[in-house]
Amino acid sequence: MNNFTFQTTGNIISEIGATARLGEIAAGTGMKRILLVTDPGIAKAGILDKAKKGLSSNNLEVAVFSEVMPEPPVPNVMAALELSKDFGADGVIGLGGGSSMDVAKLVAFLSLSNQTLPEIYGVGLAKGKRLPLVLVTTTAGTGSEVTPIAIVTTETDEKKGIVSPILLPDIALLDAELTTGLPPRVTAMTGIDAMVHAIEAYTTKLRKNPVSDVLARQGLKLLYENIGRAVDTGTDIEARANMLVGALLAGQAFANAPVGAVHALAYPVGGQFHVPHGLSNSLVLPHVMRFNLPVASKQYAELARELFGDEKTKSDLATAMDLITAIEKLITDVGLESRLSEVGIDESALPGMAKDGMLQTRLLVNNPREVTYEDALQIYKDAL
Repeated sequence: MNNFTFQTTGNIISEIGATARLGEIAAGTGMKRILLVTDPGIAKAGILDKAKKGLSSNNLEVAVFSEVMPEPPVPNVMAALELSKDFGADGVIGLGGGSSMDVAKLVAFLSLSNQTLPEIYGVGLAKGKRLPLVLVTTTAGTGSEVTPIAIVTTETDEKKGIVSPILLPDIALLDAELTTGLPPRVTAMTGIDAMVHAIEAYTTKLRKNPVSDVLARQGLKLLYENIGRAVDTGTDIEARANMLVGALLAGQAFANAPVGAVHALAYPVGGQFHVPHGLSNSLVLPHVMRFNLPVASKQYAELARELFGDEKTKSDLATAMDLITAIEKLITDVGLESRLSEVGIDESALPGMAKDGMLQTRLLVNNPREVTYEDALQIYKDAL
């Protein structure tokens, strides 16, 4: 067994209706003046009001930054940081999907740091202290509540990652009541995104470890078995709770066993054509899995047996192919596009996308099979 280190959020609360006692939870971390970070969609959906009501106890003062943008641009992060400093926040709560939680992480760190945002791009460069931090997820997708990662978009439209244990929150809060209003399409995209986290963590090349393996298998099982119910009946609270836990487990897995070529090749889809991240992953997932079959069929077969029961009478390769077929069917069943051409991508764009995808070296090194430019181009062609 390889040596490994496993890090995750220290306190996880999975409790239906827990937002009602958010003030008590926040006060327990020592917060008194709180910056609540969220996005306009959360405000419009009434979820922000629920959180503010939950914070109305314990003599807490709250300032709200509700302008988080998808894949937040640097100026968006800096605007939230400015409000934090002007308000004198002594704690930060992130409420929303991955973007809101990522901004909250960075604000909590930068509020106390002398480092600038560009100085912490990369792995392990953000060092020091941060403000107390609570993350409340409203989607079952990114797993950001248990990852030491934040993603921002630079002025040149480049995605930059900040990876440091200091970004792990003090508390992750899962309240399924906050997810019952998610539209079916958002539920589908974020759910498939979480499934990709589990699959890629399980097949990662460099930091595969037994703890992440267990989490990836169980997370994928919860997601696969509940995504259809959550899409079809948004108010199915049991399915919603299971999706949140599944996404969290998958997040814990990939935070310690990083993702690979699916994410690397999804980034140009989202960056160049403004396709949502979960859908970008979904569009390339089956094709990357087929590419990986020569070296990852055993791991894919193990995941298939976790989902479908004992298929040991079939070869690993046949069982792995069954998994890919099942995932393709699931993507269609939950109403998502399955071809790049369906989201407006033309064959002429593929060489540029492949070139951009090859720049994601921090992800490609984790893929179980080495990816060349020619490989990336063929994967896009297969997905077209």
